[in-house]
Amino acid sequence: MQPNHKDFWFLPLGGCGEIGMNLNLYGHAGSWLMVDCGVTFEKSPDATRTGNRIELPEPSFISNRAESLVALIATHAHEDHIGAIVHLWDQFKCPIYTTSFTRNVLLRKLREKGVDAPVITVSSGEEIHLGPFYVKWLPITHSTPETNALLITTPVGKVLHTADWKIDSAPVVGQPVRPSLYQALGQSGVDAIVCDSTNADRPGHSVSESELFHGLNGKVAASRRRVVVGCFSSNVARLQTLGNVARVSGRYLCLLGRSLHRMVSSARAAGYLTENFVCIDNYELGYLLPEETLIVATGSQGELGAALHRLASDNHQDVHLSAGDHVIFSTMTIPGNEKQVTGLVSAFRARGIQVTLADESDIPLHASGHPYIDELKQMYQWVRPRLAIPVHGEERHLRANGRIASGEGVPYRLVGKNGDLFDLVNNRKIEAAVKVGRLWLNESRARLERVVPV
Repeated sequence: MQPNHKDFWFLPLGGCGEIGMNLNLYGHAGSWLMVDCGVTFEKSPDATRTGNRIELPEPSFISNRAESLVALIATHAHEDHIGAIVHLWDQFKCPIYTTSFTRNVLLRKLREKGVDAPVITVSSGEEIHLGPFYVKWLPITHSTPETNALLITTPVGKVLHTADWKIDSAPVVGQPVRPSLYQALGQSGVDAIVCDSTNADRPGHSVSESELFHGLNGKVAASRRRVVVGCFSSNVARLQTLGNVARVSGRYLCLLGRSLHRMVSSARAAGYLTENFVCIDNYELGYLLPEETLIVATGSQGELGAALHRLASDNHQDVHLSAGDHVIFSTMTIPGNEKQVTGLVSAFRARGIQVTLADESDIPLHASGHPYIDELKQMYQWVRPRLAIPVHGEERHLRANGRIASGEGVPYRLVGKNGDLFDLVNNRKIEAAVKVGRLWLNESRARLERVVPV
């Protein structure tokens, strides 16, 4: 199955009908373009011992056509968009295009695994010909720097692939969304939009990253002993906010978790975290009074072996928490992780450690990186596409996004799932056109294995 010069296809192999594991294909004139190649984390059969395992989209459809794959574009640095590249690139052997920050993150992964993939740096606003596709990188705000939507143009159609996004006028790190950029797309004409649906059932507008300083600073100021903040390591804006909080509160900032150190290094190499972000070494925690420290830690989803898990178990090699210390979760609990997070919180509270959850706070301590209903409405008003294809969400999110598009006057909406083929020229969907599945990384055997449905 190959597209001809009259075709323009969208084919998701992962990330459509689910949140995570994104792998998207666009087909035209005998060629394919891949957008993102990510992982998801699912409970392993022996989850009590090993926790979550890494799962990846089954790529055989495109790996069997690798000679037709002109490029892989990474829209941003989240694991559900780039995490599978290091494991699957040998099946593709194509060049990878991405922006500076994401390139820094990705190159570390590739080098650690000895994968010699060509990673080509592009800038927001740049336009490149990739085979029969003409691609323009469009800056958009999200919870990690340099996220870009893509305008993909062929002689028979033009599609806006939003990637993950939100409308943030003050994102702390990076530039705010430029409405004029997306309004211009609507004026020039866009045939289809492939759009993030993660928060399509949430009313209103997402919280801006800039609104979090007040709440986080207040919680730290009210704490009389050591404070630990759990957050996602890829959220560089949140790290910058915590650096600002440390500066204002007069506390020393310390990072616990290898992924945090790697992400900070990648961010600094791309020109971020240059002000109010001075970190002490872990060993220095032993020489400081508890009330002098602000610690940022990984593991806010209850991951076994992560820094917060070891702190809760009181077996971290660099610091031991005591009664009266304060742990703040500056994250949301991802659906499916409730049990692990509850266990983590219970372990802290059983030792007299105060815990504050962003999920339960009456002031903003976390900001989602995905659009709420009002933001989706705004995007459809700006772009005015003929066809909307919701992705990046479970079925209920996709259907909610489709209803929003309909309400904003988008003539055609196609809601589908992984393996469906979306015909962008004729506004139609062919269900289950391609066989899809999952692989999981068996680290003990250093190989990928097929996930067997239960």
